[in-house]
Amino acid sequence: MKAEIIAIGSELVSGQSLDTNSQWLSRELSTLGIPVHFHTTLGDDLDENVAAFRIAIARADLILVSGGLGPTQDDLTREALALVAGVPLVEKAEALEAITAMFARRSRPMAERNRVQALFPVGAEMVPNRVGTAPGIWMKVANAVVTCLPGVPSELRTMYEEQVRPRLNQFATSGRVILHHKINLFGKGESDVEAAALDLTARGRIPEVGITAHDATISFRISAEGATEEEARLAMEPTLTLIRERFIELIVGEGTGDVAEALLAQLVRTGSTLATAESCTGGLVAQMITAQPGVSDYFPGGVVSYANQAKQELLGVPASLLTTYGAVSAEVAEAMAIGVRERFHATLGLSVTGVAGPTGGTPEKPVGLVFLGLATPDGRVQTRRLEIGPEQPREIIQRRSAKHVLNWARLALLALPSK
Repeated sequence: MKAEIIAIGSELVSGQSLDTNSQWLSRELSTLGIPVHFHTTLGDDLDENVAAFRIAIARADLILVSGGLGPTQDDLTREALALVAGVPLVEKAEALEAITAMFARRSRPMAERNRVQALFPVGAEMVPNRVGTAPGIWMKVANAVVTCLPGVPSELRTMYEEQVRPRLNQFATSGRVILHHKINLFGKGESDVEAAALDLTARGRIPEVGITAHDATISFRISAEGATEEEARLAMEPTLTLIRERFIELIVGEGTGDVAEALLAQLVRTGSTLATAESCTGGLVAQMITAQPGVSDYFPGGVVSYANQAKQELLGVPASLLTTYGAVSAEVAEAMAIGVRERFHATLGLSVTGVAGPTGGTPEKPVGLVFLGLATPDGRVQTRRLEIGPEQPREIIQRRSAKHVLNWARLALLALPSK
């Protein structure tokens, strides 16, 4: 069985809105053992809608459509589906009654234009919508089943869970369940990680393992099938174990977990505290830390010392270092880490200073050059030099710098015993 998801809306293809419906529907179908082979996104054009529907019906067994069921002139899903099926549109009394009742519950008059939402291709069934005015459509066209839902995510999800999923439970006769799991790594590039995982990512391997990269975090995505969820999970487990053992120091989380969450786990495990001193990241390191629930006992505070004067007055960075080496230097990163650790009486002191761009770079210190500092309880201070690249935008340089310094702290805490 193959499924295709079609998202309709000119706001999607123009980039004004993000299509979250297709991602959500794909995940939901996978739990039923229905693999999605195609995602199609198109604008509010009748000819293009008709063409996309015809292609989908020829290559997929199940088509889920989101959008185009509103009352305006650019809502064309009903008309396009009727043209593809070769049947007229007719008004369904039950649909009109449901739409009228929805307006009545909201104490609003129903505009005459809303009657168009009660039009259905001959042979189609109504999919009730208890949270909005647009009923959905369920229709068999040739050898495919087409289900059309509103584009509003809250309406689509409610209708899917209450109306569509129960129908698909009967429609999905494969008896297979597909499970997905994600393991996130940080500290090496995508090509380096893949070089150490060629046996895992080999084409045709079961379970399937893919690699993706986002914001310098590398993710293994594992997909396994089984007759039941438990069988799929058992099929996946040896691969998960292998990844965890092979990449133990790089793993920062599973599912949505990332560097800051992994750092908090180590702070909790060791009972350590952490303070931050930031220049080019402007507080982003502290923001990533404080976004984690339960961090208050482990993060006494941080300093955003953007100007040289702030570095001197708030962190005690000697003026001589700033004059001799400049704010973007290993020496200043070291002094910042020492200063913030002492002032907050923290176990670790972290610092970041660099050139985030797009201006301010020189041949000696180009945009993307960043220095990190780490002060530890034994009196040692280490620094690291990052060269993120002058071609990277400012926000990427800032985010990667922040994640690198947080990951460095995580690795330092791994060497400490549990409290």
